[in-house]
Amino acid sequence: MNAAATAVPSSPHVMNTYGRLPIAMSHGRGCRVWDVNGKEYLDALAGIAVNTLGHAHPKLVPALQDQVAKLIHSSNYYHVPNQEVLARMLVERSGMTNVFFCSSGLEANEAALKLARKYGHDKGIERPEIVVYEKAFHGRSIATLSATGNPKVQAGFGPLVEGFIRVPLNDIEALKKATVGNPNVVAVFFETIQGEGGVNPMRAQYLQEVRALCDAQDWLLMIDEVQCGMGRTGKWFAHQWAGIQPDVMPLAKGLGSGVPIGAVVAGPKAAHIFQPGNHGTTFGGNPLAMRAGVETIRIMEEEGLLENAATVGAHLRGQLDSALLGKPGVKDIRGQGLMIGIELDKPCGVITQRAADAGLLLSVTADSVIRLVPPLIMTTAEADEVAAILLPIIVSFLAENA
Repeated sequence: MNAAATAVPSSPHVMNTYGRLPIAMSHGRGCRVWDVNGKEYLDALAGIAVNTLGHAHPKLVPALQDQVAKLIHSSNYYHVPNQEVLARMLVERSGMTNVFFCSSGLEANEAALKLARKYGHDKGIERPEIVVYEKAFHGRSIATLSATGNPKVQAGFGPLVEGFIRVPLNDIEALKKATVGNPNVVAVFFETIQGEGGVNPMRAQYLQEVRALCDAQDWLLMIDEVQCGMGRTGKWFAHQWAGIQPDVMPLAKGLGSGVPIGAVVAGPKAAHIFQPGNHGTTFGGNPLAMRAGVETIRIMEEEGLLENAATVGAHLRGQLDSALLGKPGVKDIRGQGLMIGIELDKPCGVITQRAADAGLLLSVTADSVIRLVPPLIMTTAEADEVAAILLPIIVSFLAENA
């Protein structure tokens, strides 16, 4: 292999906004990708919970090729037939009412915040307030950044948007105390399982308690399923494990298997808040993204990927639990399905590079949580490979300076 082929990738004309690994990907198939130098990796990151069907899925690729050859974009001045098809699919699987399409999770969350504010204004509340959570991550626009519970990513971007009340996770009394006697509260907004915040799940009982409180107070229950939705936990949406239904549900990431797509699904209380002129998007709901969403759901059902996520996730979690739980330096292993976080007792960002060197893609979030969010097509044999590569890296890391 010549020197040019093995050169370290760089992007000098690209704005320096990411702490990238010195890797550039060339192509992928299934749960495996290859970089431009020919090195193979097992993908346990899936483009950060995006590539639901892995890479180059044999059913998705021809469908997208067909759509590209027909129509990529037309604009929302006109009806886009697959918007209705995909909206109906989401409504049927969520039990909700209708859908607004956009292009990212940030846009979906921004739309949810606008829905909540207009809901309040329609009720005569001049300065609506929304309950949000510690360690939350909802995006990097000024409004979603303000809803996010991470001072590090907020630093340098003040003044933040007002109108947010922040509470801790899984503490219904803290939520009640923070909102008691406040007539301006209009919504409670959270991730069923926090992703960027460290794979922190909301307990089922807590979800049920918040649903009941929102009903009693006439607030919107808004659940961000951007990362934990679309089958990742073994149900279509992670909150369904608690047997509840939100009023507003932002989606994105896995909905298009890599094609940029976002959505806001609304229940009866929120379905008709937006009227023509209240909200919009140029790229959202374009024919290519809609085809990707329709085909993703169709293939997920044909191939039983919800059941696969639950089964393979439990298998992988069992391997990790038996090898790591109770070991010095391992604080917790948590998550559900194919969304797993391994929390160590010290910052472990170096594990991202060490795993890549060993042929495994993953990420570290919240400084000390190893995050695994592989494609939902992952097999138990591939899960065994993940464990075989990752466990020695963790053990070796924990032995350093122990």
